[in-house]
Amino acid sequence: MGIYDRDYYREERPGLSLRAPQTIIGALIAVNVAIWLINGLLPLFITSLDVGWLSDRMAVHVGALLRPWLWWQYLTYGFAHSPVNFQHILFNMLGLFLLGRDVESLYGRREFLRVYLAMVVFAAVVWNVATKLRGAPDDIMAYGASGAIAGVVILYALNFPHRTLLLFFVFPIPAWLLGVLLVGMDMYGAMGREGSSNVAYAMHLAGAAFAVIYFHQRWNLTRLTDDLPARLRSWNRPKLRVHRPDEPEPDLGMEVDRILEKIYREGEAGLTAKERRTLETASKEYQRKGKGMTKHE
Repeated sequence: MGIYDRDYYREERPGLSLRAPQTIIGALIAVNVAIWLINGLLPLFITSLDVGWLSDRMAVHVGALLRPWLWWQYLTYGFAHSPVNFQHILFNMLGLFLLGRDVESLYGRREFLRVYLAMVVFAAVVWNVATKLRGAPDDIMAYGASGAIAGVVILYALNFPHRTLLLFFVFPIPAWLLGVLLVGMDMYGAMGREGSSNVAYAMHLAGAAFAVIYFHQRWNLTRLTDDLPARLRSWNRPKLRVHRPDEPEPDLGMEVDRILEKIYREGEAGLTAKERRTLETASKEYQRKGKGMTKHE
């Protein structure tokens, strides 16, 4: 079977259809916008609720640090935005849409989702610790996807440093310069204005820092989470391997098809070491067979 004959390479038929977003970027934007709309519309139907009732409850509060039963806020805050400041959600979702698509294509859907959620949680924890150390009261709160979006921008700049972007949709600059400007502005804001500003600069810097570490350490969160159950089970049993010489080898072609389909779904970063060795073995086998072929007239 040729590579373009496989199901995941077939073009879809044109036409109007209602279906869920096909990318993680689309799903994240849809969830954020839906929550923002519900947040603004709730007081119209339930007059006893204040504007922003939902976002206030999804926000992460300083007091959550020492209250484990509130740690769910470290995730939910990243999907809530200001109900009265449209620019808050607009710029976050615009940045996610413009830069996140290429990052998702590079890492794959499953890996990108894990990285995004990890940046959401990490940014909130760092902000919470920093704010608590400054002596802020427990009712101070923060919400918004800005920390994770900053991480997405940095991942884009690290993976595509020389691509040209339009700053403010006008000034062409390389992607690496956008990353430098973002970190520089957040560092300046964190040093002098964090206490008096409604911008959580510490979250931005934490998301950017996570992205830098993730990139340089070449982490793979999908492989880590997928292998975790097997690792936990291996601790409770002896490490023995049984080799049966008479056991047939799995069909190489079918295994290659499965691995190629996985690359399409998750990106090359999601491959295990064994799957990479299988592709190398298949490549050598195909080359050997190709060299052994003779041409007949």
